Amino acid sequence: MKKIGFLSFGHWTPSSQSRTQSAADALLQSIDLAVEAERLGMDAAYFRVHHFAQQLASPFPLLAAVGAKTRNIEIGTAVIDMRYENPHYMAEEAGAADLIAGGRLQLGISRGSPEQVIDGWRYFGYRPREGEDDAEMGRRHAEEFLELLRGKGFARPNPRPMFPNPPGLLRLEPHSEGLRDRIWWGSASNATAAWAGKLGMNLQTSTLKFDETGEPLHIQQSAQIRAYRAAWKEAGHTRTPRISVSRSIFALLDDRDRAYFGRGSHDEDSIGYLDESTRAIFGRSYAAEPDVLIEELRKDEAIAEADTLLLTVPNQLGVAYNAHVIEGILTTVAPALGWR
Repeated sequence: MKKIGFLSFGHWTPSSQSRTQSAADALLQSIDLAVEAERLGMDAAYFRVHHFAQQLASPFPLLAAVGAKTRNIEIGTAVIDMRYENPHYMAEEAGAADLIAGGRLQLGISRGSPEQVIDGWRYFGYRPREGEDDAEMGRRHAEEFLELLRGKGFARPNPRPMFPNPPGLLRLEPHSEGLRDRIWWGSASNATAAWAGKLGMNLQTSTLKFDETGEPLHIQQSAQIRAYRAAWKEAGHTRTPRISVSRSIFALLDDRDRAYFGRGSHDEDSIGYLDESTRAIFGRSYAAEPDVLIEELRKDEAIAEADTLLLTVPNQLGVAYNAHVIEGILTTVAPALGWR
């Protein structure tokens, strides 16, 4: 059994070929797709966060709106770039959104991905400290955020406040109990996966990873997951961690599916460079008739290691078509693989 969710990048394009032509379209359709996914029996609705791009960027208004419109589905991000975040303000926003959703938030955070602009976090007012690079700054912000979510008081109260204070040091409000255990780290390397395990975060691994061995993506990710589990165990955490893998998977059920995804142009992993020195491996797409798709997915070792599978969806094709894609996986593929 696996939890299965969708992951939307929330693109919009002012083009006649796109059903998502504006930021308002992207946001409102994201809410509608989450509602439809819950109706179909999907377990989770996740959203990407990209700054300076025609994509979803500010997650908490969207998460709160989805939380208010749904009842059972998990609601998350994959991922929030912590280089851009004020941990204190983020802790307040996350607490509020989680309370609106009734404790269903699953927040994926990370150092982030290649950006649309150079050092975009500088425009948000952040600078690495002396001797620190931007990735280390992002991890520092993450650790501060995790500590704030514990709900411990740290701020000295005003002796003459406008409203009465509870005794002792004050914490940020609103505080949502249990949210600390529902924070995930989006990892692109074995080292950061182990770091996430040590800190007690859940693990997200996506369709991109640093190429550390030259092996296929799913092989490298399965080793990454094992390194994470070993670090988790060594740290002595008592709860069972959660692990998600993202994949592009399409069951070819009708002529629309075959027209969009039946050409087989992305059926192998590819290699590229994130910068001058960082070699990365990009995962293949899975698109085939259900019986073929089932056999291909049986061989994906990282999916087998994970408890949660996030399906990347082509959001610009519209809510109705994406609901069709989701339903196709849930009904024709998931049961045969034991995920349902």
